[in-house]
Amino acid sequence: MVLDIIKNVAVVGAGSFIGGAARYLVSLLMKGIGKGFPWATLSVNLVGCFLIGFLWGLFSRTASEGSNWALFLTVGLCGGFTTFSTFSKEALMMLQAGNIWGFAGYVSISVIVGIALVALGYFLIR
Repeated sequence: MVLDIIKNVAVVGAGSFIGGAARYLVSLLMKGIGKGFPWATLSVNLVGCFLIGFLWGLFSRTASEGSNWALFLTVGLCGGFTTFSTFSKEALMMLQAGNIWGFAGYVSISVIVGIALVALGYFLIR
């Protein structure tokens, strides 16, 4: 049990490292494009959303959602590339389950309170 958890953490960590490095590379490659608008972040978020949806569909078709590859690619790689992809997948899962109020609350709280907390953290340290 404990060894399985350690192995899963290592698998997710390896994927996160690659995803985070890829996100950084995209930001370097897109540096200077559209000054004043975060095109790199938007691009990473949209690509990550498509990728996690594609992988989620693939792994659910093959009943391997809990496999090492699924953990590495979805939780690790996509999660390291952009947490927005995980947020979007979880929101879609709530909609698919018919949990409209949970969906609305999750999306609203995540976006509005998330932005407010970024502002709070920023202004507290300034």
